Amino acid sequence: PVTDGSRELHSLCAQLEFLLQFDLKEKRSFFGQRRDYWDFLCQGLARCRQEHEGIHFVTSLDKLKTPVGRGRAFLRYCLVHRQLAESLQLCLLDPESLREWYYARSPFLSPQHRAEILGSLYELDCVTFHLAL
Repeated sequence: PVTDGSRELHSLCAQLEFLLQFDLKEKRSFFGQRRDYWDFLCQGLARCRQEHEGIHFVTSLDKLKTPVGRGRAFLRYCLVHRQLAESLQLCLLDPESLREWYYARSPFLSPQHRAEILGSLYELDCVTFHLAL
């Protein structure tokens, strides 16, 4: 199993975060806080009218104060529960929402790149992750 001490885990998480932040439009909340990929994931999963246990778990953690911290916790939760590919795929279903959140260079806006990314993430479902949540 992959654990917190794995260098490959840190590289994987950094690459996932890079993909989710690459060409992300800068948005602000009503109170001026910068919105991040965490907000994109929450909106995408909420649009599917599906209560995602990962979102519920992360929002219940009082120690997490920033969208980036919540996003990182969500990625880890999804890796442990083998839900990353499915969760991201649900967020990527609506092209209009993607254009609302991402500029044209984002790989999520390219059907070919999106399929390659999701294919790779589905392969991670075979890997066992034992991470501290």
